[in-house]
Amino acid sequence: MNLRALIALARSEGASDLHLEPGLPAALRVRGNLRLTGEPLRADDLLDAAREMIGPEDWPHFLARRSFDTSRTLEGVRCRINILHSSRGVGFAIRLLPGFTLSIEALNLHPSIKQIVNNHHGLVLISGPTGSGKSTTLAALIQTINLAEARHIVTIESPIEYNFRPKNAFIRQREVGRDTPTFEQALLDSLREDPDVLMVGEMREPETMRLTLNAAETGHLVLATVHSSNCAEALQRIVNAFPAEIQSNVAAQLADCIIGVVAQRLQFHPKANMLVPECEIMLANHPIRNFIRNRDFFKIQNTLETGLEQGMFTYLRYRSWLDKQTRFNTLQAEAEPEPESEIRPVHLPRPAAPSAPNPASPSSPTSHYSRPAAKPTDAPASGDSRRIEIEPTEDFDRILRRSE
Repeated sequence: MNLRALIALARSEGASDLHLEPGLPAALRVRGNLRLTGEPLRADDLLDAAREMIGPEDWPHFLARRSFDTSRTLEGVRCRINILHSSRGVGFAIRLLPGFTLSIEALNLHPSIKQIVNNHHGLVLISGPTGSGKSTTLAALIQTINLAEARHIVTIESPIEYNFRPKNAFIRQREVGRDTPTFEQALLDSLREDPDVLMVGEMREPETMRLTLNAAETGHLVLATVHSSNCAEALQRIVNAFPAEIQSNVAAQLADCIIGVVAQRLQFHPKANMLVPECEIMLANHPIRNFIRNRDFFKIQNTLETGLEQGMFTYLRYRSWLDKQTRFNTLQAEAEPEPESEIRPVHLPRPAAPSAPNPASPSSPTSHYSRPAAKPTDAPASGDSRRIEIEPTEDFDRILRRSE
């Protein structure tokens, strides 16, 4: 099994995802559908590929967590990679990211989405289910700012998916687990780093949401993603993440700082002959802010239906706009692969990993790994000396206390 060859195959087939599992053929997701290809993959080959990619220093962390997240550029394709342990052994879930120059137009998104980043403070949310292209749309908005204004942009991601090339903006990218222990710590740090724009890769925990709202309130433009199917649900999910006794305060804070929400899903469009983002776009106005403040989220839909002149779209109206389009950008045709060694991060020592089960022990849960783990002094098989950091397995304060 050759991982690079499989990624090259996935790229040539126009796949968005590549799944590798011991005992099963490689699976490609093309236009939203899974398709098997080739012979069943051997468990030993996948284990070797995992060891090479993770490296000896982080292998104990993988054994402890049973998963590993990273991003790499392989065969000219930027990939977001999750290495996981399953009942069959070690597998891969690989997302192939577009390598073209990001822009709203290149993604076939409505031009009105650009106006959402014309503001210099407030909160912008990109929502949608997993795999709907939220991170790509978020990156396109960052690129819009990068090409237009000299602003200081700090991104907080897990992992970094797109490496931005600064044009007019000054861009810092921080990866959770490698450059900062948590989203929360990075958000606290950012308030002392003089940013104009903050990009938060995902908001899952209430503390991350609280700090994100605080940053949007204190004069920063904050762009973040949240998992939800529509705009009203995205706002409601943030408020409901907090205890009931403070939800009114959170709703008021959210109403004051929200700029807009873009909810999107990928749909196959026959005219384009490919998956195209289908969006619901909400731009905050006085009625919507009042609905948020009073937690009347169900009333937001009516405002979207009557807000066309302000640039708002329901899914139905957006689909009508797509049907009228005569030209669609094809991402593969505009591919612009980036050099594999363009950025080589410098890594600082970090606290020791939690003790991992002994792979050689018969009673260990990892005893089915037939070969012992590589020694820390061994060099990675690829000859690449870069260390790939992952999210810590413990609370940062607990790690610090244990290391004292």
